[in-house]
Amino acid sequence: RVTILPYGSLRILNASKSDEGRYVCQGENVFGSAEIVASVSVKEPTRIELTPKKTELTVGESIVLSCKAIHDNTLDVTFYWTLNEQPIDFEKQGGHFESIKAQASSADLMIRNILLVHAGRYGCRVQTAADTVSDEAELLVRGPPGPPGVVIVEEITDTTATLSWSPGADNHSPISIHNLQARSPFSLGWQTVKTVPDVISGDMESAMAVELNPWVEYEFRVVATNKIGTGDPSAPSRVIRTNEAVPKTPPANVSGRSGRRHELVIAWEPVSEEFQNGEGFGYIVAFRPNGTRGWKEKMVTSSDASKFIYRDESVPPLTPFEVKVGVYNNKGDGPFSPIVVICSAEGEPSAAPVDVNATSLSVSEILVAWKHIKESLGRPQGFEVGYWKDMEQEEAAEKVKTEGNESSILLTGLEGNTLYHLTVRAYNAAGYGPPSTAVRAATKKSPPSQAPGNIMWIQDGSHVSLGWEPVKPLANESDVMGYKVLFRQEGQSNSQVIETQKTSAVILLPDVGVYIIEVCAVSEGGDGTASPQIRVPSLSGGKVTSAQSTLHSVSTSLSSVILLLALMVPSASW
Repeated sequence: RVTILPYGSLRILNASKSDEGRYVCQGENVFGSAEIVASVSVKEPTRIELTPKKTELTVGESIVLSCKAIHDNTLDVTFYWTLNEQPIDFEKQGGHFESIKAQASSADLMIRNILLVHAGRYGCRVQTAADTVSDEAELLVRGPPGPPGVVIVEEITDTTATLSWSPGADNHSPISIHNLQARSPFSLGWQTVKTVPDVISGDMESAMAVELNPWVEYEFRVVATNKIGTGDPSAPSRVIRTNEAVPKTPPANVSGRSGRRHELVIAWEPVSEEFQNGEGFGYIVAFRPNGTRGWKEKMVTSSDASKFIYRDESVPPLTPFEVKVGVYNNKGDGPFSPIVVICSAEGEPSAAPVDVNATSLSVSEILVAWKHIKESLGRPQGFEVGYWKDMEQEEAAEKVKTEGNESSILLTGLEGNTLYHLTVRAYNAAGYGPPSTAVRAATKKSPPSQAPGNIMWIQDGSHVSLGWEPVKPLANESDVMGYKVLFRQEGQSNSQVIETQKTSAVILLPDVGVYIIEVCAVSEGGDGTASPQIRVPSLSGGKVTSAQSTLHSVSTSLSSVILLLALMVPSASW
């Protein structure tokens, strides 16, 4: 049990408490001797208990592995956790792992929201100053199936594709069903397709996709499902194109459109490329006058076409026709749309507006009004007004349009004191009707440029009496028709207005405060230039006495004061 080894070491097997003590090793030669002393302590062996030993879980569940150490009380213990013999890095596991140490002699491993990658052998190693022991537990994780293997397209027709694949991992739960998905340039991502058989069981490795569209590019993939859930899809197959076939989808919403006189305009919604079923796709437009037998057919070779115009001078306006539109491609002719009845175009308006009248409203505005002859052919969608100056040619006319049944329009932004010529004509989708006889109207002269001058005012409480010198317009300006007095409280933007034909006025200032007052002339051409602003304090609410009446003047001349008094006070008072 106790042996001295060839190089002087001492080996003690099956050590017990009786082997504790002080050991001395001495060495001697011809030159002398030396010794070392070793103290030996014998401790109880460390044992561990790791539970549970073997567990099956489902993805998303959680578990606690418990590791308990039975050791000599005089020794400290340290715990280490491994997964498949690799140390667990608790900082890099996304919060799935947590080490919990509630007592000095035990440690737990919490695994939250478990994933498939967390399956394997979990090791707990306990280390003391005297020994190291370890144990393992096995964790099996059930989850949705893994992706099936490569999808191979084995056979293609115009509406079917036969596919095969290799099975993916079942992740400890048998695969119950496979789903076949397809993607084309016309689909919104991957879509489940109909198959033969209808249900593809978990042990099958091939199926046929059916009810595909001819002459369309497809990719396919397979998705497996078990009791736990649906797994990731396989990689997409190579892109294939189904074979060509005769088209089966006619155009939708066949209808008539507006056109010129003697035209039959036939419109439809183009057939999507998804349903054209092959190359050389086009349309067959068939039509006949209502009540007749034979169809007249025209080929439209553009797959994007949405309209066909048939013109015949002998076709009266609004003649009813039976119409249908079919499809064809290189494989043959497809079906026609249902028959609809549409009418030939009524054409552009045939009559000019009557009773055209132009009225000048201001220096820059003319109101134009007219009437339309309802019995004329070609219902108008609106009217166009053309206008040009007297010295210009009609070809230089500016134009403005109305919509619907409007019978008047206000022209704005015109030049003042200018003669204009005006015409009106109706229009619709087919074109324009004839213009009316030209009428004339002249814009008003410009308003006076001179502002009312020498404004005088007298205040009596909240009443203010104003007087000013009359405005004399220039030769090219409108005559003065009266005056406007505008007043507003200081700090406000909206003014009150008093109109008068005299050169004086009395205004009431309703509230206490300072008022801004200005005066301008009124003419056919609009309002003239405003006078300089004057500021007047309102004494409303106070007692009105002679002391509150104060004479104010923009001009200090005595003649101006006499003029204002003469305007405001009756002669009998003097």
